[in-house]
Parts: sequence; C-alpha cells; structure tokens
Amino acid sequence: MTRAATNRPSVRARALNGVLRLIEKRRLARIEHPEELRQSFERSARLMFHGPRGSRYVPDRLENVPALKVRGPGADDRELLLYFHGGGYVMGSPATHRAMLARISALTGRVAVMPDYRKAPEHPFPAAIDDALAAYGALIAAGPSRRIVLGGDSAGGGIALALLGQICRLGLPQPAATFAFSPLTDMTFSGDSFRDNAVVEAMLPTSRAKDLEVMYLNGADPRDPRASPLFADFAGVGPVWMCVGDTEILRDDTLRMAAVLRRQGVEVNEVIARDLPHVWPIFQRIIPEAEATLTQVSGWIRSL
Repeated sequence: MTRAATNRPSVRARALNGVLRLIEKRRLARIEHPEELRQSFERSARLMFHGPRGSRYVPDRLENVPALKVRGPGADDRELLLYFHGGGYVMGSPATHRAMLARISALTGRVAVMPDYRKAPEHPFPAAIDDALAAYGALIAAGPSRRIVLGGDSAGGGIALALLGQICRLGLPQPAATFAFSPLTDMTFSGDSFRDNAVVEAMLPTSRAKDLEVMYLNGADPRDPRASPLFADFAGVGPVWMCVGDTEILRDDTLRMAAVLRRQGVEVNEVIARDLPHVWPIFQRIIPEAEATLTQVSGWIRSL
C-alpha cells in the first residue's frame, strides 16, 4: 500500500527545511574529514534530540559487536527492535539516535537494541553488514526470531534491508517485520530523484556520493546485494514498512525498493511525505510530522 501525503508541511517543518538547507547541507558538502563529521553529528544530537523522561540507556554487546539497549517508559524486552542508525556508513552512533529510539520503544512497548557497527573508511564494506549479521545471530540464539523487528534509517535502513536479504540467502530464521526511514538502498545512485531532487533536497548534497562510494565500498561492486539491497532476493520475508519525502534525493530508493519487494510477493507499506527532510522522524519534539510518523510506524509494529 502506498500512502502519499498531500498536506502541506507544517510551519515548523518548512522552517527546519530552510535551516537544514542553509547550514547542514552546506556543512556536509564542505567537511572532508570523517572524524570532524562524526564529532559535529554527536554535538548536534546531544543538543537537539531528547528522549522521553524515564528512558534508560544501557551498554550491551551482541556477540563481538558493541551495542546500546534503549528502554522507553513501559517497554520490556520480551519483544525487540534491532535498529541500525544512519550516517552514510561513516558517522552516527547509537548515541545520536537513542532519543528517537526511546520514543519508538515507548510507543511500541519493545526494547530497542542498536549495534555500534564499524564505520568507513577505517572499516569499509562489508564490515557494517557483517556486524549486522553477527548482531542478529546473537539475538536469535537467545530467543525466537519472530519477536524481532528490524529497523533503520538512511544508510542504517540500507543495512536493515541488506540484512533481511542476507537472512534469506543464508536460510536463517526470519524476523517478524522490517521498517526503514529514508533508506539508502542503491549504492549505484541511479534513481531519477538523485538528480531531479538535487536542488530541492534539504539535507544531503549529491556532490558527496562519489566520496561515500570510495570510503565505504573501497572498490567493491555497488550492485552487491549486501551493499545495495535493491538487488537482493526477498522471497518469503515478512511485511516491510518504509517512508521517504517526495523532495529527497533518496525518494526513488524507497519507490524502487517497494516495487522490487512487491514483485517478490512481499507485503509493503510505503509512506511518501510531502516536502519533509531526510529521516524527519529523528526531529521528534521539533516538528509535528516526526511524532506523527513515529506514532504511525509504532502502530504498524504493534499490529503485527
């Protein structure tokens, strides 16, 4: 099912787009060193993103992968979210995304576990997906896979979907479902929106695509399904939910991913929002659309 939002974005969302376009997009285009990008993202997250009062954040480990366990108010660990944070495979951490996951945890009643997977360029492909597979293996060794929902955003959404493809390829027990916010599913960057939305996109500069390819893929084939789940086999997987903004350069990564999944018989829900920024759910408490989307996907998860 495709849901296309026709409502004009809120005043706060339009203001956020302007700020992101003026500051964040230029910053991402300008900064060269990965460590500077990481530090800037961590500082911004500490200032801007705050989880519900009463949330708990506990360091964890999934096999050899460090992780953060996020428990929102009222959640318990009988049902789990295995969530992969975004950041272009180069930056981001469980700390940058813990506020959003605490809200999802509170809304779903599920504890969220976020692996701190290895980042490029120090650890190029396939380190991130190897860590994702190790983390999933540790969880299914501890309990039934059907109590696990996979999730992620941006590059982390790509990891979640690539992991789902690997689960199919390896014949591992399936998770209950998968969701992704503005996922990066195609490292060939061949979607029309990558070019058509280059100017109107509020956050991501297309000029850094080549740098991302060099740092993350390090010469690997961009069509490898572990890097680009658009080319993976998903026959027999559980339902998938995705959202993306219609002005994002990654819009077609979601639209084409949904088409691939449907051709393979997968139940898909995608939400195409009008003029909202990349991974807008992370801006909870800042724009009303973030809370609305978190409530929507959490309701979908509870319905499983």
